[in-house]
Amino acid sequence: MRGSSSISEARWFAVTITLTTLSAITISAAAAAAYIFKRKCNSLKSKINELESSLISCSDKCASERQGRIRAQKLLRKQLTQPKSQNPNLTSYPMIPIGTVHSCFSTRYGTPRQPLLVPLARACLVFNTTRVPPASLEGLADYSHCWIIYVFHLNTDLEKMWKHPSQSGFKAKVRVPRLKGGRMGVFGTRSPHRPCPIGLTVAKVEAVQGNMILLSGVDLVDGTPVLDVKPYLPYCDSIQDAVVPNWLMEDNLFSVASISFSEDFASSLENCWIMAEKKSLYASPGEFQSLVTQVLAWDIRSLSQRIRPHDVILKKEKDQLLGDTSDVDEHLDETAFVRDREQNSPNSMEVIYHLILEGLDVSYKIDHDGNVIVEKVSTFAVLDNKINSSYNYLTWKDKLR
Repeated sequence: MRGSSSISEARWFAVTITLTTLSAITISAAAAAAYIFKRKCNSLKSKINELESSLISCSDKCASERQGRIRAQKLLRKQLTQPKSQNPNLTSYPMIPIGTVHSCFSTRYGTPRQPLLVPLARACLVFNTTRVPPASLEGLADYSHCWIIYVFHLNTDLEKMWKHPSQSGFKAKVRVPRLKGGRMGVFGTRSPHRPCPIGLTVAKVEAVQGNMILLSGVDLVDGTPVLDVKPYLPYCDSIQDAVVPNWLMEDNLFSVASISFSEDFASSLENCWIMAEKKSLYASPGEFQSLVTQVLAWDIRSLSQRIRPHDVILKKEKDQLLGDTSDVDEHLDETAFVRDREQNSPNSMEVIYHLILEGLDVSYKIDHDGNVIVEKVSTFAVLDNKINSSYNYLTWKDKLR
């Protein structure tokens, strides 16, 4: 029995040693795992701290850069508005045209004196996409009209704007057509000859497409640079009790008595329309003729042309021969004149005026009673190649209201 007991004790002892060894190994493994986990946690915590520090540093750097940009922008604005040393009264601002008007009025002559007088007068305003992304026009089509701020780029005295005020020869008063040559302070008129050659007009928004706006009722000449466009808001832009001077109250001062077309007009227009149609903002010769009627419903001649048409022509010719055009009426350089002697009266002269619309030369006469006779249409070669076919009627056909 003793032998059996000794064997059992030996086995128990061996089992105990084995369990003790296993426990020690397990504890050692757990301790090693805990140590490794702790090291990894410490490493991750260190990396998190580094990332947090880096993020804070980047945020501080961005904030510092933003403050630097703001300071630089403020300094730039201050410098731009600082009086120049050579002219202490002159300040300047970064205003650059953002678009160009492609109008049915090829020259100044015939361009309405005010907006909306010629409802069929169309123009395509094309924006420079590097300055005005097409998304900028989103929402404009929901308005019926818009304001347009532009530059009087064809003023004959623009070079004077760069001179010192004492040398610019700026005239405080201008001749007013409604006053029959009488003078009025420039700010009491809408004369294009202003201290800053900036114009303001309103037009109907016919359609918007991409970076273009189709306008109607315009009084803008082709090539006009545009500075800004704003929607027309009737509730604040329309002033019901606005007051104007008495000399503006006569509505029919510039209206003509009648308009008629010669027998050759229709055929001459049809011949020209074969080429003009590709570049025209109008659907048909009939619609173009309606435009001519609306434009010539107003006497578009200057005061000197209305009072002394023959004297003005002779003066222009004389000044051109002498090389002096300083006193020539500002509209004459835009108007082509033809003098035809009547067969029964060799000493008399008949004045034929030329209205240029969309590169087409519309010749007409007007008598002393204000009766207009439109004679024919021909192609005006000088402007024929300047009209872009990308802005024609077909471009807008599906969008016109």
